[in-house]
Amino acid sequence: MPVRASREGDLYISKPWTCPRTLIESPAPCHPHGADFLRIAITSMTPTSLAKGAALNLAVRVCTVLAGLLLMTLVARLGASSQGVFALFVACEAALLALFSGFGLWLARAHSQAPDASWAELHSTVVSAALLVGALAGLALWGLAAMHPEAPYDRLVLLAWAAPCLLIVPTVSGVWLGRGQLLPLNGFVLASPVVVLLGVALCLLWWPPLDVSRVLLVWVVGKSAVGLAALWWSFRSQGWARPRWVLMSPAWQFAALIGLTNVISLLNYRVNLFLVERLDGLAAAGIYSVAITVAELLWLVSSAVTTAVYGRIGATDKAAAASSTLQAVRWGALGVLLASPILLVVAWWALPSVLGEVYRPAWWYLLMLLPGTLAYSSASGISAYFTNQRGQPWLAGGIALTSMLLNLVLSWWWIPIWGAAGAAVATSVSYGVAIVLGLGLFLRLSGLPVRALWSRHQVPHQPAQSAT
Repeated sequence: MPVRASREGDLYISKPWTCPRTLIESPAPCHPHGADFLRIAITSMTPTSLAKGAALNLAVRVCTVLAGLLLMTLVARLGASSQGVFALFVACEAALLALFSGFGLWLARAHSQAPDASWAELHSTVVSAALLVGALAGLALWGLAAMHPEAPYDRLVLLAWAAPCLLIVPTVSGVWLGRGQLLPLNGFVLASPVVVLLGVALCLLWWPPLDVSRVLLVWVVGKSAVGLAALWWSFRSQGWARPRWVLMSPAWQFAALIGLTNVISLLNYRVNLFLVERLDGLAAAGIYSVAITVAELLWLVSSAVTTAVYGRIGATDKAAAASSTLQAVRWGALGVLLASPILLVVAWWALPSVLGEVYRPAWWYLLMLLPGTLAYSSASGISAYFTNQRGQPWLAGGIALTSMLLNLVLSWWWIPIWGAAGAAVATSVSYGVAIVLGLGLFLRLSGLPVRALWSRHQVPHQPAQSAT
C-alpha cells in the first residue's frame, strides 16, 4: 500500500508521543503551551497554505518521477528481461527501506509534536542506530545473494554493500518532515534520481555499452553519495552529540512495528511482481512492472497533499487532525480522478512508441490496475492519520495483512490462468478491500459519520491533552 515517502500507500502506525523531557532528558524543557501552539498552527492553516505546500511537493515529485521514468525508459529499451531484473532489484531495495522506515518516522513524530525542544542527542543516536542495522541488513542481503546466484537475485550483493548509506535519507528526512521544512525534505528526494541519471549519462559516455548491471551499480553508488550528503546536512543543522543508546529503548519497538507494517504494506503491491517472475517469467515481470510504475503515478497528487499537512495531522488537537486528514483524502482523491483519463491516453501512445512494441500489453494491465489504484489514493491521508495521530499499529497491520494475503491468494490462483493480467486484477481487488477497511477504521476512530467523506461536516472538538 512507494515507499513511495516514503511510499504513498503505506499504513504507518505509531505510538502517541510523550513529553521529550521525560523520554529524552532534553536540556530544553517542554514548551508549557506546546499543545496550544500546535492547535493554533493547525486551525490557522488556510486552503492557500495547503495549496502552496502541496504544489511544492507535487512539483518535486513530478520532477523525481520524470527522472525515474527516464531511467526506466533507458532500462526498458534494453529488453523486457533487463527491465524485470531492474524492477525486482528496486522492489528489494524498497523492502529494505520499508523495514527500517520507523527510525525516520520516530524523529518526524518527535519534531512535529515538540518543535521547540533540542534534539541533537536523539538525532545522533537514531542515525547511529540506523547505520548499525543497515550494516546488519547488508550482511543478510549478501547471504541471500550467495544462496541465489541466478538472475535477478545475484545483484543483491550491490544492495548489500550500500545498505547503510541507503537508510540515511529516509532516517534524517524525519526531522524535516516533522518540522514541515519542505525545502531540504524535497531537495534530497529529488537529488537521488538526478544523481543516478547523471551517473548513467557518464556511463554511456565513458563506459559503453550500457547494460542493467552497470545501471544498478550507478544506482547504488549515486544514492549512497546522496545519503552521505544528507548525513552531513542533518548534523550541520541538528548538531552532533555522543549517542546515548538508552534513548533508543522506546524507539526499537516503535521501529519494529513500523517496519513490519510497512513491509506487509509493500508486499501488498509488490508480492505479485515476484509471483509473475516465478510463474510467468522474467520478461513478463518486466512488462508488468511498467504497468505498476505508470499506475502509481496517480498517487503523486494525493501524496503531495498529505506530505504538506503531515506534521499538522500529528497535532494534539484531535478534531483539527481529523479535519486535516479529511482534506488530504478529499483533495487527493479528486486529483487522482481527474488525472486518470489523461494518464490512460498518454500511456496508450507512449508505452509501445517509446519503450517498444513488446510493452503494448502493459497498457491493458494498467487498465486493470486502475480501479484499485483510484480507490487506494485515499490511503495516503488515512496512513498519515494512523502514523502521526493514533497509536494502534495492530489495526493498520491487520488491514495491510488482509489485503496482502488476498492479493497473494488471488495472484497465485489467477497468474497461471491469465498471466500478468491475473496479477493486475488481483491487485485491484485487494486495494479495494484494503481502502474500505482503512476508511472505516478512520471514521470509527475519529467519531465521524460516513457522509463526512464527501460532505462538509463539523468535526467535534476534543481538547488537546496537556504536554506534561
